[in-house]
Amino acid sequence: MIDVGAMVLLPTMVVFVLAILTHRPIESLIVGSVVGLIMIHGGGFVSGFAETSIRVMTDESVAWVILVCGFMGSLIGILIRTGSTHSFTTTMSRYVRSEKSALMATWVLGIFMFVDDYLNSLAVGSAMRNLTDKYKISREKLAYVVDSTAAPISVIIPFSTWGVFFAGLIVANGIAPEGQGLETYISAIPYMLYAWAAVLLVPAVATGLIPNIGPMKASELRAKTQGLMVPPDAESIEAANQSIQPREDIKPRVLMFVVPMVVLVVATLYFDKDFLVGIYITLGASAIYIIGSRMMSMNDTFNTIIDGFKMMVEPLGVLVAAFILADVNDVLGVAPYIVSLMEPILTPELLPVAIFVSMALVSFMTGSNWGVFVIILPIVTALSNNLGADITLVLGATLSASTFGSHACFYSDATVLTAQASGCTPMQHALTQFPYALIAAAISIVGFLILAYL
Repeated sequence: MIDVGAMVLLPTMVVFVLAILTHRPIESLIVGSVVGLIMIHGGGFVSGFAETSIRVMTDESVAWVILVCGFMGSLIGILIRTGSTHSFTTTMSRYVRSEKSALMATWVLGIFMFVDDYLNSLAVGSAMRNLTDKYKISREKLAYVVDSTAAPISVIIPFSTWGVFFAGLIVANGIAPEGQGLETYISAIPYMLYAWAAVLLVPAVATGLIPNIGPMKASELRAKTQGLMVPPDAESIEAANQSIQPREDIKPRVLMFVVPMVVLVVATLYFDKDFLVGIYITLGASAIYIIGSRMMSMNDTFNTIIDGFKMMVEPLGVLVAAFILADVNDVLGVAPYIVSLMEPILTPELLPVAIFVSMALVSFMTGSNWGVFVIILPIVTALSNNLGADITLVLGATLSASTFGSHACFYSDATVLTAQASGCTPMQHALTQFPYALIAAAISIVGFLILAYL
């Protein structure tokens, strides 16, 4: 950790300023990382960048993300090529008769994909694009609904990759004894206020109870009046999404969409919530069935798998750049610095809301939802013990903060993947979603204060 005071925030501030000015996340992240590396290494920042890049690319968690996202793109490519996605959309259109029902159907489908936020972001956005286009729903609004049932749902339903990860952290930090991490996690679910607020806001927005506000209002006006569902500057993303087309000689089958999705969820749950294993099983089984039934040749099948992986290159570039920035921020000590600012004013009653606000800020600034809490949870645990605060409520606040970061940051993994699948840029998605994220955050702050003083 480098002790440079408030200067530790400079790299992230550079990223935000450049992103707002250029709307180019990869370049902004790289420049911000270089600024941080200059602070750390001085004139040797080029060597530092090389070392950081190698450390990030050889990290097990980063490799997992690259494989998961790439092969999820492959699976989506197979479903598109066989006409399965189109068949699912056609079947859904029999029951969806309005804009409201299209948005609510997207919300329900997202809840069904609870096992992992990546699954939710990629599968639901891809499946619902054509249907929401039919009712002139902007891609930004589709992305908002999809993202609001990605991390928030994976947090609330404990039988997910989020539940497994944080249950392990709870045990590792001595909050619960061995074997009881998930039980402790479940006890904190009622206090994960941001996740609840984010999920429950969607029906209110879909039905018009909460109107389109800020940039979302402009996006919806564009879609309704000009028929332009895909926003300007998102042409490359839409081109990537359209790079794989259904084969006209294959009879579309809705079961070819539904069965792989069910297999993916069940396999992930069965193999210790390992989403990568679930994808391998689902993709492998789908390829064997397609080739064995002579639906497609082996060459066409594997070409589609490769093309689907290629479809994810741009969002993976953003994610790798975000991981490099997160590594730089870890060295600079951004998370402990922000916690240290809050520590002098903490009381048992203020701790949950202080943890939510400070950790939401850290997660939002760094784009790191899991990694930052590996570093910060020991500090949070020590603060809770020293102050005699309710650890269950504090855990709820910590998970709420992590969910906010995933939901709101323009270069978080969920934001980037949701934008890709829905057909808009990460900045367009983040800016249109941010007012609703702030509403959910405000509800959470009030809720934590009420719960703490009850």
